[in-house]
Formats: sequence, structure tokens, C-alpha cells
Amino acid sequence: MDKTVLIALGGNAISPKNTAGTIEDQFEHTRESLKGIMHFVDRGYKIGITHGNGPQVGDELRRSEVASNEIPPLPLGVLVANTQGAIGYMIQQSLQNALHQKNIEREVVSFISQVRVDADDEALSSPAKYVGRRYSNKQAIKFQQELGWDMKEQEPGEWRRVVPSPTPKYLFNGLSIKNLIDFGTIVIASGGGGIPCYFDENGNLNGIDGVIDKDMSASLLGRILKAEELFIITDVDNIFINFKKPNEKPLYQTTVSEIEKCLAQGHFKRGTMEPKIRAALYFLKYHGEKVVITSINCIEGAINGTQGTTIRNDK
Repeated sequence: MDKTVLIALGGNAISPKNTAGTIEDQFEHTRESLKGIMHFVDRGYKIGITHGNGPQVGDELRRSEVASNEIPPLPLGVLVANTQGAIGYMIQQSLQNALHQKNIEREVVSFISQVRVDADDEALSSPAKYVGRRYSNKQAIKFQQELGWDMKEQEPGEWRRVVPSPTPKYLFNGLSIKNLIDFGTIVIASGGGGIPCYFDENGNLNGIDGVIDKDMSASLLGRILKAEELFIITDVDNIFINFKKPNEKPLYQTTVSEIEKCLAQGHFKRGTMEPKIRAALYFLKYHGEKVVITSINCIEGAINGTQGTTIRNDK
């Protein structure tokens, strides 16, 4: 095992949009996702996995609200912890089964991860992280008026709830995670961006309501692991400039300077591709050799350099 890869699975990889989102569906999509991850196993990588939780934590938040008349509701930070455990369980079990089918003796563990944020982070008062399901214009107006939800239009005619998304500053227990991965264990960590926490005036950790962007946490974890490669798995095969415009152009092999130029020109949308690009730039600044942004179906080709978008440092 010569190289370490950190694989960041989007929450939509496990619960794609326009699906029912039942637990049976999520297990099915998780198993499908892990077919791609097994390509890294076959090539002998040391592997860390993280994942998003946008669809799942939004559902948990709504479930808690609906049941609040009979059961005390849970704060958003605790719901992040709940989804971290549940999604980690789905990935862990599915990966264990896939390894067993190939008679591969590697252990898989899920690590409940806390991430330090600033208690006065401006993002806490400016909700921008999409969670939960998609709603029509009419439904969005109703939920905003009747339930007081913060909502934004993610795609034309598709509205989603938004919650605060503070910037991750420090991942707790990073050394333990690195030691396990260096030993050969496949570790699922910092799921859903990690559980956001802050230090109070007495130096004690406290949870805070928010959902950290999983790609930014992934780049932070990748730095801790000194990983050479970061794979960001999303719902497009590669990234584009002029996305969904007549002059749309895919990017396949690119550099940090080219991506920084595209970012400055506004090619990457906030809340969707922009966080992934910023995470990629952070990762490549510290230890990283390459970042690949692609879909589940293109992982094998992306490992071989024939699919997806690969970003490297300038020579």
C-alpha cells in the first residue's frame, strides 16, 4: 500500500434526487457506490472515506419536527451525529460484504467525528447549505410562510431548505484516524462534514446547529492523512465551464491556475460545485498530488485517467 486516497461520497450518491429515499433504496445505492470504491481496494490503496448527508439530515430534521408534539425534538448538531452513524453503518456493512465476496481480509470501521468551528462564524447567521428534499415553487412558498423555513432555489423550479454551514477549523482524533488507515484499515470518518462543535469560555466542547460542507471537511481530513489523492464523487461525470449554456465545455485534465481563473470568472455555482473546487484547491496546497471530481459510474476510468476531471498543481 503505497498511496493514500480519501474518497468523498456525496449524500446524493446514497439518496439520489427524485427517489423515494427509503432505507431500502439507500442501502441499494450504497452497495452500488461501493462497486466503484472496490477499484481502489483492488489497486492496493490505503483508503479513507467520508460522505455527505444533505438529503438524510434534512429528512431527519423534518421527522423530528413532525414528531415534536409527542417526542422532544433533537437539535441539528445531534441529527448530524445520527446520520453520521446511520450512513457510516450502511457504508461499513456494504463494504464488509463486498470485501468478503472477494476474500479480502481488511477491516472497516466507522469513526464518529467532531469538527471544531468558530462560535461566531458569520455562516451561522446566513443559512446556505442545502438539505432535505426538493420542492416546487408553490410548496416552497407554503413551507416558508407556515413553517418559517429558510429556503433557496437550487435549480430552476427546485427549492430546498437551507441551514447554517460553518467553516471547519480542526478535526478531532485525526491522528487516530491516520494510524488506522496507515495500518490498512478502511476508515469512514467525518461523515456529513463532521459534527460541528465549539469551545465555550470554560474550554468545554459544545455542539452547535449547522451542517458542515463535507468537501471542505474532506480536504481538511486529506491534509491530516497526508493523502496523495482526493476523489470527490458527485452526480456529474466531470466539471464544466459555462455549465448548461450553449457554449458548455467539459474539463478533463486541468491545473490549479486554470481552475482558479475559472472560479474567479464565476463558472462554479455556490452551494453545488464551488465548495468542491475550493476544497480541491485547499487539498492540493497541502501534500495533495491530484484531485478527481467525477461520478460513481466513472470511478474506474477516473483512476486510470480517462474519465472525470483531474486537477493537479502547476508544474
